[in-house]
Amino acid sequence: MMINYLCYLVLINVITFIVYGIDKLKAKKGRWRIPESTLLLLAIIGGSIGAWYGMKVWHHKTLHKKFTYGIPLIMAVQLGIFFMYYFE
Repeated sequence: MMINYLCYLVLINVITFIVYGIDKLKAKKGRWRIPESTLLLLAIIGGSIGAWYGMKVWHHKTLHKKFTYGIPLIMAVQLGIFFMYYFE
């Protein structure tokens, strides 16, 4: 069970990181963008670390408060839940 959860987390974070990069590329080219709600949803369903790295590596969404405060908050909650479950 735990290995499935860890595989899911790795996969969703890699996907989220890539999606943030794709959205940044689209922003640079002035093309259709990925909705902010989708970017945030990816973080909420487990991709918060990938979202945070995507923001840092791609320099994307770094001026939007809902991302600069929201992503670290989502990540903190998720890490707290993970450690509570892991160390119970």
